[in-house]
Amino acid sequence: MQDMSGQTVLITGASRGIGADTARTFAAAGANVALVARSGDAITALANEIGAQAIAIPCDVSDYDAVAGAVDQTVAKFGGLDVLIGNAGVIEPISHLATADPAEWGQVIDINLKGIFYGMRAALPVMLAAGKGTILTISSGAAHGPVEAWSHYCASKAAAAMLTRCVDKENGAAGIRAMGLSPGTVATQLQREIKASGINPVSQLDWSDHIPADWPARALLWMCSDAADAWLGQEISLRDPDIRAAVGLV
Repeated sequence: MQDMSGQTVLITGASRGIGADTARTFAAAGANVALVARSGDAITALANEIGAQAIAIPCDVSDYDAVAGAVDQTVAKFGGLDVLIGNAGVIEPISHLATADPAEWGQVIDINLKGIFYGMRAALPVMLAAGKGTILTISSGAAHGPVEAWSHYCASKAAAAMLTRCVDKENGAAGIRAMGLSPGTVATQLQREIKASGINPVSQLDWSDHIPADWPARALLWMCSDAADAWLGQEISLRDPDIRAAVGLV
């Protein structure tokens, strides 16, 4: 396991699923973890579970001032910020383009895309001042191919993947490590929402087809190590058996 002792990690969407398992995984590796999500009760309970090395920060990632405040609180609590994990994301409401509600479609963009940018924008000055930092973004196969009734999700994930590449392009030489992680389908609440829609082949997958949420969490920890440097500025896919072997997911 990668030793993260003395390092501080901010995780958005930390109240459940991949985010919650990532918080537990990084804390077990010795990191301080800042838990960011709209659900204050859930992240407070998780912070209490983890202990003194965790802080719960209720935050709506679609609000830049709130995200900047979360970064400020993290730095004030732990003295710095070493890793940003942009995990917060939504897929509801699932609908076809011709019938999509424009306001609801836009809210998904606000969370899945603007929320990623806001995290990067707030964290980068801290990391650049320190001369180092890692920015990891949860991507998706939907970033690279259209999926029926997921236009908002596909568009936001594709744009977020490009943002991650831009971070590497602009800041890689200054010590900032940026990568994306495409985990595949994961056994989380998001998948339950997809199944409930009954739209497109993804909703028809059997629950046993989905990987457990601790797999992407363990991959994110591995991505903080030198072993992942060959993928800087790129996207790592957990569908790749070689990646799974490198992470130790067998």
